[in-house]
Amino acid sequence: MKAKIQTVIGTDVQRAADLLLAGRLVGMPTETVYGLAADATNALAVAAVFEAKQRPTFDPLIVHIANAEQLPLVVSEIPKRAKILSRAVWPGPLTIVLPKRPEISDLVTSGLPGVGVRVPQHPMALELLKRTGRPLAAPSANLFGGISPTTAQHVLDGLTGRVDYILNGGPCEVGVESTVISLMSDDAVVLRPGGFPIEQLERLIGPVKRAVTDPALDDAAQPAPGMLSRHYAPGTPMRLISVDELAEPESGRHCGLLTWGDWPASGGFERIFRICEDYNLQICAANFFAGLRDLDSAGLDVIIARQFPEVGLGVALNDRLRRGASGKAPAQTKPD
Repeated sequence: MKAKIQTVIGTDVQRAADLLLAGRLVGMPTETVYGLAADATNALAVAAVFEAKQRPTFDPLIVHIANAEQLPLVVSEIPKRAKILSRAVWPGPLTIVLPKRPEISDLVTSGLPGVGVRVPQHPMALELLKRTGRPLAAPSANLFGGISPTTAQHVLDGLTGRVDYILNGGPCEVGVESTVISLMSDDAVVLRPGGFPIEQLERLIGPVKRAVTDPALDDAAQPAPGMLSRHYAPGTPMRLISVDELAEPESGRHCGLLTWGDWPASGGFERIFRICEDYNLQICAANFFAGLRDLDSAGLDVIIARQFPEVGLGVALNDRLRRGASGKAPAQTKPD
């Protein structure tokens, strides 16, 4: 029987680095969400990430590096657009998919030739990368398909007994996962909208295409994480309303409301979480997953969520809402 892991939260970066070099798992803070980090060159450690998250191996991982100069350690080709983006955005919430080097485990990329790479904008994460000297594979530090963690306590709540150490770097400033752009062909394709707005991408490299989610391909190898038709999902069923729709509870059901700004809602909601008091998408993004967690823990029958204007970070937030409201809720699995 596998020994029970005693998960600890702390701020000892060297301890975290030593654990990673020994093939263990560490909860790592970033500016987007907390990641479950492992040495990307250690196939056994990468396999442990999939096991801990109960993540299917067709959903690839993002690799984190300390700076753009380390790109040649991970990828075999760096096109001009990748150089432009890395200089302009990193450290920051942008992942670039490029042809991978053989040293990166095929498990990281779900057997596909491209690997997603980024430099996180968090001092503790950068120090951890510096001390390990290794690229770190780090998907969100939660059970697969569920709500992403934006505090160390969120990681502990979901992965206690599955991860050795959680670095406490405070609440995530961006609060939503990185934007993922593929430069594997002549076309630049946004695979996942995220913390770096698409409008800013186009100002840097010109027009980009948007990948389309196909539920029929949910069991196939994904070009990037976060592309499944259902993801980032609370256990409580969720229904979406438009930006200008009056929020009303469903008759005879215990309803919660996820909303923002001062847009009115009718009475009768058992719980309301207003993630931002005005129209500030940065604050909305920073509080988004915390709001979903709060409502998901309230014993509700349904969460009604107000969507965002489809601009800037609103594109990423609406993407998370749509995936979270799609299909059957994930099973709520407790750690072994």
